[in-house]
Amino acid sequence: MATLVPPPTTTTVPPANSNSAAAAESEKIDYMKLPCPIPYEEIHREALMSLKPELFEGMRFDFTKGLNQKFSLSHSVFMGPTELPTQSADVVKIPTAHYEFGANFLDPQMMLVGRVMTDGRVNARVKCDLSENLSLKANGQLTGEPHMSHGMANFDYKGKDYRTQFQFGNGALLGASYIQSVTPHFSLGGEVFWAGQHRKSGIGYAARYNTDKMVAAGQVASTGLVALSYVQKISEKVSLASDFMYNYLSRDVTASFGYDYFLRQCRLRGKIDSNGCVSAFLEERLNMGLNFILSAEVDHKKKDYKFGFGLTVGE
Repeated sequence: MATLVPPPTTTTVPPANSNSAAAAESEKIDYMKLPCPIPYEEIHREALMSLKPELFEGMRFDFTKGLNQKFSLSHSVFMGPTELPTQSADVVKIPTAHYEFGANFLDPQMMLVGRVMTDGRVNARVKCDLSENLSLKANGQLTGEPHMSHGMANFDYKGKDYRTQFQFGNGALLGASYIQSVTPHFSLGGEVFWAGQHRKSGIGYAARYNTDKMVAAGQVASTGLVALSYVQKISEKVSLASDFMYNYLSRDVTASFGYDYFLRQCRLRGKIDSNGCVSAFLEERLNMGLNFILSAEVDHKKKDYKFGFGLTVGE
């Protein structure tokens, strides 16, 4: 009896370059649909949020009461030492306390914030959307101390794939910046400024690269500033951040490394820098509209220790 032999099977192998061609087609950049970059002044935004929380020393209590959907009042009490500048390396502190009253108006098209403090200072901030692409931001401070009052206004125009800003302030301060998306993840920008009161001018350049997992930014200016920052997102709740600050005129250099950890009801941030300073900042949500704050900082070089706690009531 003859043995039946099955016919040979043939496997069709696709061309080797078909997969690479498909990948290249999917990664093709449409330069007519680039995203709008963030403002030039915020290129280190993620690193600043992780590495530079609002540390304080002493006790702080903040209360915010909403009168309606747009208008609210705030009250703040602070008690703690204030560090005085000295010529020596010793740290000199004096006990201080002050109360701050604020009024806030929040609207989709406008934001008005005002603060009055017991030491005589008055602060105000304004943000107004003049059109869909043009917005105005202004801030100012009035104080009884000579030459300490100041004001600044900023016009921000948001284009399709670019953003430009023009700012002016007291002391004949003029400045302009421009940032452009080069690819979907990479943007380049530059700035110029003129301080007429001090007869100083400067120019700077910046670059930023960001993805879903990381953000890297660099900045250099004729004032001597060299700033680098990097943020790596480990997971949805954990991020690591680092920055490097160098002034090639004064030869000052500082590097820091920190973390940003979101827990179920709290946020913990901390850092350590090359000057021997270690800090941590904890914000815990105790209940709806009730937050507890802990702040700690140790400067081993100056042998200075700071600890603060606070309570925030209201949203």
